[in-house]
Amino acid sequence: MSDNIKKAADAYESGVEKSLGKFPERKKEFTTVSKVPVKRLYTPLDLASGDYLRDIGFPGEYPYTRGVQNTMYRGRFWTMRQYAGFSTAEESNKRYKFLLQQGTTGLSVAFDLPTQIGYDSDHPLSQGEVGKVGVAIDSLADMEILFDGIPLDKVSTSMTINAPASVLLAMYIAVAEKQGVSPDKLEGTIQNDILKEYVARGTYIFPPEPSMRLITDIFAYCSRNVPNWNTISISGYHIREAGSTASQEVAFTIADGVAYVEAAVKAGLDVDAFAPRLSFFFNAHNDLFEEVAKFRAARRVWAKLMKERFGAKNPKSLMLRFHTQTGGSTLTAQQPDNNIVRVAIQTLAAVLGGTQSLHTNSKDEALALPTEDSVRIALRTQQIVAYESGAADTVDPLAGSYYVESMTDRIQAEAEAYIAKIDAMGGAVKAIERGYVQQEIQDASYAYQMDVESGERVVVGMNKFQVKEGSPKGLLRVDPIVGEQQAKKLKDLKSRRDNARVEAALAAVKAAAGGEGNLMPPILEAVRAYATLGEICDVLRSVFGEYQQKVIL
Repeated sequence: MSDNIKKAADAYESGVEKSLGKFPERKKEFTTVSKVPVKRLYTPLDLASGDYLRDIGFPGEYPYTRGVQNTMYRGRFWTMRQYAGFSTAEESNKRYKFLLQQGTTGLSVAFDLPTQIGYDSDHPLSQGEVGKVGVAIDSLADMEILFDGIPLDKVSTSMTINAPASVLLAMYIAVAEKQGVSPDKLEGTIQNDILKEYVARGTYIFPPEPSMRLITDIFAYCSRNVPNWNTISISGYHIREAGSTASQEVAFTIADGVAYVEAAVKAGLDVDAFAPRLSFFFNAHNDLFEEVAKFRAARRVWAKLMKERFGAKNPKSLMLRFHTQTGGSTLTAQQPDNNIVRVAIQTLAAVLGGTQSLHTNSKDEALALPTEDSVRIALRTQQIVAYESGAADTVDPLAGSYYVESMTDRIQAEAEAYIAKIDAMGGAVKAIERGYVQQEIQDASYAYQMDVESGERVVVGMNKFQVKEGSPKGLLRVDPIVGEQQAKKLKDLKSRRDNARVEAALAAVKAAAGGEGNLMPPILEAVRAYATLGEICDVLRSVFGEYQQKVIL
């Protein structure tokens, strides 16, 4: 059979080559966004092996290439989230209620920069940043307002928070308690992925060792007390936003995941006790077929690692479940309406790739935080793909495509080669400390930018098909007075809370940080006493110190 195909393929290529003089192709070389060469035609000869059951299999079965559920979206659609948060807790609460009214099925909280790096709104370093890129949360009082009127036993909440994830999770648990919702009824995710902060994003606080301890403490605490919570979202999104290729996104994300699993096992946790609640977070870029292949390859790589390296027995420990966000770095300030089309393609890639949860970016996010109208269009994009496109009616509809299967095999092989190299360096933490991961991403980013600047890679409306445009109108602006409002709220809080209780709770956090016990219980008690985020993080800084980033030139 393969000999016949080979002969026929050779004859086809020979015929095409003869016709190129009269009918030339658009360019000499075609590549994906990640610079992978794209052949003119794919056949069964391009598949790495013919072992269907081993490499592709069935949905909901090892190696999960075709999805982690056996019926996928025929059972229920992915969770439709919209990443939102700005200004004050009051303003963000209004946006969340608007989104829920529009059909969002899960909330996704964006925190402002001071919150992300563990500073209260009245800290000198917070000046000018309060409420700008997310909502300002200084204490349990703010968290109570943020979720006022939103029953936490009826909604799944994702929180993009990393270094102070333990504090924000404690606040969420405490708000639920005040609503009468027990922790075992809570569903959602904290990002809690510090390694990618060192690599690609920068909102770190503590050095790697205590940061990993905080993460494994959350694993242990939630496995006992918040069993339906996803304790980490191991994030390739920001790695891709920083300029990585698709294969690098898979490799570096999964290498980070390996580091977290190793740290938890070293801390004495059973892999099957925490691994089922690990989740991932990927980017959906513009190259439709490469992205679909990327998601399929990632599931296969993770399943194989968990089974063969860590000996996981629970099938859920082998399943790579992931949230997707459309590619922010692909959006252009020029002709922003074009971004609607980009996001639609990226949405389709995520759905065809089998995502469990999706956020769609808004058309104006290259210019400002999105308006309500823009958010509605972004959400409607998901809903149209879900209800009108037919893409969700069958499981893994692109399986069997010679191109997609070949690309899946290639991304798997390239990702596993990277992971092997990182293992040889001593793991993800060592590779990050050496600057290896950062350098690989920077090199890929530079190559892509050179292609854009040379015109080899067309970005519609930016380097080709330009039009003269006026200044953008109707953008969302955060009032600078938000910082003053938050500072006043903090002053009022500190005047009416039981400060003796706060001091005792903070002392308990410090003692736990200096010892070996789980940090979540004392942090939760401090939150209940209305100790602020900054106060708790300052106590941890005093024990753990702060991380100093290595400069990569």
